[in-house]
Amino acid sequence: MDSAANSSGASLPSVPNAAARKPAPRPAAATPAPARGRCRLTLDQEVDVLIRARYPIIFIRTYEEERAEHLLRSIAERRNKKLLVWTVTQGIQKPEAEAARGKPGGRTNDPLTALDSILDSVEPAIFLMKDFHPYMMPTPCNRNGHIIRRLRDAAIQLRDTYKTIVVVGPLLNLAPELEKDVTILDFPLPTTREFNALLDRIVSDVKENSQLEIAIDSHDRERLFHAARGLTLREAENVFAKTLVVDGKLTADDIDMVYSEKQQIIRKSGLLEYYESDERLGHVAGLNNLKDWFKKRSIAFSDQAARFGLPSPRGVLLLGVQGCGKSLIAKAVSSFWRLPLLRFDVGRMFSSLVGSSEENVRRAIQTAESVAPAILWIDEIDKALAGSTSSAGSDGGTSSRVFGTLLTWLSEKSSPVFVIATANDISHLPPELLRKGRLDEIFFVDLPNAEERKDVFQIHLQRRGRDAARFDLDALARACEGYSGAEIEESVVSGLFDAFSQKSDLTTDILLNSLQQTVPLSRTMSEELNRLRTWAAGRARPATGTEAAAKPEARRKIELV
Repeated sequence: MDSAANSSGASLPSVPNAAARKPAPRPAAATPAPARGRCRLTLDQEVDVLIRARYPIIFIRTYEEERAEHLLRSIAERRNKKLLVWTVTQGIQKPEAEAARGKPGGRTNDPLTALDSILDSVEPAIFLMKDFHPYMMPTPCNRNGHIIRRLRDAAIQLRDTYKTIVVVGPLLNLAPELEKDVTILDFPLPTTREFNALLDRIVSDVKENSQLEIAIDSHDRERLFHAARGLTLREAENVFAKTLVVDGKLTADDIDMVYSEKQQIIRKSGLLEYYESDERLGHVAGLNNLKDWFKKRSIAFSDQAARFGLPSPRGVLLLGVQGCGKSLIAKAVSSFWRLPLLRFDVGRMFSSLVGSSEENVRRAIQTAESVAPAILWIDEIDKALAGSTSSAGSDGGTSSRVFGTLLTWLSEKSSPVFVIATANDISHLPPELLRKGRLDEIFFVDLPNAEERKDVFQIHLQRRGRDAARFDLDALARACEGYSGAEIEESVVSGLFDAFSQKSDLTTDILLNSLQQTVPLSRTMSEELNRLRTWAAGRARPATGTEAAAKPEARRKIELV
């Protein structure tokens, strides 16, 4: 309660150096405090509680100044306080009523002058400091030393007043002197309710324009908001407006336009690579067990699945032979689920500066979470983590720390970021990665069987404008036993070169000749492949359903003579 006396009748300590400037009596709280321990506080409730508890300096980490200011303004109105906003360009801005009366505001652009003005003020108020964080950071030659010292003085004096400083900014690197005086809060991204209110406002703004069409029912709204998760309100408003300008309408089919906005976020980070994939599950031959697994989880990120009690799937590890479609399935799932695909290049994370590699991994993870739901593709994770076990002697423990950061996130992540990790060599993978709880399942992708090899030929022939019915697919499948999908594709490309040089069209004979000239990896690395299959037996699910060959019924043999 923000009254001069608390519920037990004990008075608040007097304001230092302000005995004659006692704050005006405060009315009772407009809303009761939430019951302790019953539920987790929302950000609105958390900020309200901190202000009532006389926390002097609060830092809200966010890019969305408008949303933060709206939240603080609603709290100030409930508490019958003023909300005064400071920027380095305009200083402390006077309330509209005071500005209309011509009340002088003074020159408070300078941070020290602004802090002095805050301490001299006697009225209950919340002071919103926009982009004040550069003055709270440690700098060479201690250039911010006077401001940091003044902030520490303010933290002491504001405890006994009805004034609170709230700093809003996207970055935080506090000087050590301020770590005990500043309370840090992270501003959450917009919820579905806020996206809904934004869309309602856009619909209201454009409903009189007959040239614009907005046709979205409740189901389409859920799909659109699902795609917009991870965007700020300003970003969502921009992409909705962009959609109306481009095609004159806003429907659920404009989800791809929303993903283009997320692509901008990824490009700005510089740590993840955004993949625009046009692959489809139909472009992946075989792997029916793996495809069924992904199909069952295609709606797992929807609100309906959450209401049903389903958690968001965590991820899979695809282990298997090189060139058998592990990377292709990651691209195909991105298109099938209609989620952005982010490639996580662990090698790009490593930096020569001590501690920078771990920070790069954390920033990459935060970027992926900021555009969630999304798919994070960690290609050839076995090569990236190969040196983690001996990291202390090779790179000072950097690989081990990077791996630890990644493992911790995989175990504790609650954001809908689905991880697809691919690996070729199980011996290079640390056992900690393989345990349940970090990833949902491990699939073993083996060499394609006869039917899958026929499908691979059919897919690549059709992609290159050839009618697969004109080829003897059975003969081709028999001739390429032990070949990977990538090797079969290369044989088709090689056959096309041969046909083009002979000035003829591609035929089955040309393809058979191309296959005979290729030595598959399964022959040159047969020992490694057998070792991998031995490990996967009983430890990983086969990506392809194995059809047991029907054994002929045993016949009784009778000697008649």
